[in-house]
Amino acid sequence: MPEPLLTTANSRFETTAWTVAGLGAPIGGVLIGMFGAGATVLLDAVSFLLSALGIRSLKQPEPPPPVAQVERHWGADIRVGWAYIFRHRTLHALFWNAMVFGGAIRLTGPLLAILMLRELHLVPWQYGVALGIPCFGGIIGSLLTSRLVSRLGERTVLLGFGVLRTCWMGFLVLARPGVLGLVVIVAAETALLFCAGVFNPVFTTFRMRATADEYMSRVGIAWSISSRSCQPAFIALGGALATVTSVRFAIGCAAVALLTSSLLLPWRAWPTRPHTT
Repeated sequence: MPEPLLTTANSRFETTAWTVAGLGAPIGGVLIGMFGAGATVLLDAVSFLLSALGIRSLKQPEPPPPVAQVERHWGADIRVGWAYIFRHRTLHALFWNAMVFGGAIRLTGPLLAILMLRELHLVPWQYGVALGIPCFGGIIGSLLTSRLVSRLGERTVLLGFGVLRTCWMGFLVLARPGVLGLVVIVAAETALLFCAGVFNPVFTTFRMRATADEYMSRVGIAWSISSRSCQPAFIALGGALATVTSVRFAIGCAAVALLTSSLLLPWRAWPTRPHTT
């Protein structure tokens, strides 16, 4: 697929993801306010069941996967994926940037809920709005990605918005009870997700282009396993830090970690072809 079309395709996937997130959180907050948490969880479970039934109703079956010439083990695939990432100078830098950034974002999730519901005394529908509205920043950012890449270039967009997405979390610490605190949170989260909405499709496109086809799935598996391992560790660290100090201090530490992650971006010139092993 030509590179401009690849960026466009990834931006559309990103737009879809942010649209679902943007609609789900406010609807959940409204349902909790109207029917309570138990009924909302039950409705959520029913939605998963309906989704499964919808997939089941597809008439055309998925084509069978190609048969591998050599039997492979998932552990070996992960090791090969890591080896490929760490041998590629630019992917190596983006990998650690993603681990720190994603971990810091996940760290703030539970703490932000405590901050808004316990310290700022927001009601459930306000909490849902505070989670949902910023996702539309991600939608706008993803829709503008292709245009920004065409005008500024891939490297400028990746580095520029890779830095810009780290600049907003510190404002969460300044939020105070009342409508103004809610506005501060929504504004900061919207700016963060707008920048992430621009960055993510460009990052995904670059990772795909920098990875040889025969290593694509193994790099993806290694990347996903690493993220899913780092993020719970960050969440646990954030909970322990908030217990010893305070919720605001822990969020402030996450904001510093985000700013630090921008130093891990690939600031040196990067190769434009897949790495060969």
